[in-house]
Amino acid sequence: MKISENHPFDLTPGEAIRLQETLRRQVRLAGDPGEVSLVAGTDASYARGSDEIHAVVVALRYPDLAVVERVAASIVTEFPYIPGLLSFREGPALLEAFRRLRSEPDVIFFDGQGIAHPRGLGIASHMGILLDRPTVGVAKSLLSGTAAEPGPDRGSTAPILRDTETIGMAVRTRARTKPVYVSVGHRIGLQAAVDLVLSTTRGYRLPEPTRQAHLYANEVRRGGGQTTLLPGGG
Repeated sequence: MKISENHPFDLTPGEAIRLQETLRRQVRLAGDPGEVSLVAGTDASYARGSDEIHAVVVALRYPDLAVVERVAASIVTEFPYIPGLLSFREGPALLEAFRRLRSEPDVIFFDGQGIAHPRGLGIASHMGILLDRPTVGVAKSLLSGTAAEPGPDRGSTAPILRDTETIGMAVRTRARTKPVYVSVGHRIGLQAAVDLVLSTTRGYRLPEPTRQAHLYANEVRRGGGQTTLLPGGG
């Protein structure tokens, strides 16, 4: 898969923040992904105290969500763990995994924030710009803004607000289970992002693209994973 744009990642935290403030102006908060036939999920895993990042991308057919391709890349990073700068720590490994991906996903889900981020550029937005693809942030907790608790039923939502601006949606993907926090990454509208998250959830809290990526990232970290193309993929 082609990386449309790139920049150095060997930055200081201050330089990284300044780059985020520049890149956020390129984020597109609307867009129609068109007919979706392939989605992808990403995740990164590393052992506590380790600087080796194991990043994966898992491609799934849509709407049946059969896994068709899994790729992984492991890279040692020197960028520290700093909340709000996750993409500078995990980004190089994720981009290397995307370079190995033969599939061309229509929408990519990230385990993290899109614009629901202190500077409006979470990992889903940052990677979305570099990949020039529709991307969605699906986070397990809030990093910026506040949200009321959605109703108890699957499909219930509540806006994530920063002052009076809606920057995402708390979404109940499974009845009486904690919500996930969905925000636009790039080139997609919020309602379309929420609809895709709900349509790719199969009885678990996480949508299937990021759930499968999480499972594979842990497998790779434990040493059992390989870059794999499954029958029907590519």
